[in-house]
Amino acid sequence: MQACQNIAYKVKDGLVQPEEIDEHLIEQELQTNCTEFPYPDLLIRISGERRVSNFLLWQLAYTELCFVESLWPDFREADVIEALHSFQHRQRCYGRRDL
Repeated sequence: MQACQNIAYKVKDGLVQPEEIDEHLIEQELQTNCTEFPYPDLLIRISGERRVSNFLLWQLAYTELCFVESLWPDFREADVIEALHSFQHRQRCYGRRDL
């Protein structure tokens, strides 16, 4: 939402034309753009929830999801290892359908 608002202000101020809005411009405005790894490879969701709750929706497009039943206080190293093991055995396609 903040990225869209920033772009809207740029359009309003004449810095960007509406037809210039594209995926690259949106990515530039994301708060995670300043990090070394703005797109996570793996998201581990604890507590048995099966949703991402609007968390990094754009950045999670090609992220592998792992759902764990453990609650946060009970989440241990073994849970991380199991999630990483599962991740290592996945065939990632990044949106391709020809696999």
